[in-house]
Amino acid sequence: MSRTVDRTVEDLDRAMRELRKSLRGIPFRSGGFKKTHDNLARDAALVAVLIDSARSSFRN
Repeated sequence: MSRTVDRTVEDLDRAMRELRKSLRGIPFRSGGFKKTHDNLARDAALVAVLIDSARSSFRN
């Protein structure tokens, strides 16, 4: 199960890096998208930390 947790956290991190890369050069500050993006990034980071810290709770 630990391997699955590692893969999940890595996949989430990879997706967030891809989102950041795709936003380069796009004026995403308009229309309130910046706030939405920041909230998503914060929530994704929280989920990654919670999954990683709950690793011992998952059964093998």
